Amino acid sequence: MSATPASSPPAGSAWRVLLVDDSPDDAELAEYALRKAGLDVECRRACTAAGVDQALREFAPHAVVSDLNLPGYSGLDALAQVRAHDPGVPVLILTGAVAPDEDPPEAEALLLKDDLDALPRELRGLLGGNRMATPGVR
Repeated sequence: MSATPASSPPAGSAWRVLLVDDSPDDAELAEYALRKAGLDVECRRACTAAGVDQALREFAPHAVVSDLNLPGYSGLDALAQVRAHDPGVPVLILTGAVAPDEDPPEAEALLLKDDLDALPRELRGLLGGNRMATPGVR
């Protein structure tokens, strides 16, 4: 029996997305952007190393969407934590801005928070599909 890759949920299942953000409002906006585009997602939020570790073990996300700058923790820390746990889980980094002299993080995708409408397209691309919510089902 072959294992199902982390990025391929069984048919009829929602994609599990871990949102790493210290701002509940920003995490809610990211989740809203995904749902507004019709994606079938189950989201959980974490904002500390302990919270991310717990979510990786218990929630087993198919993808991680992380803010780059968090107080006392960072998207780069989250990226390293995800890679150590399961290198196959794609990580998309959200940031307010990128300084011209700053190297972008080595995540699968980098997206400005001003462009949340692109988040569903990026997530679909990372997870390799068009998993849409069934109308009237949630």
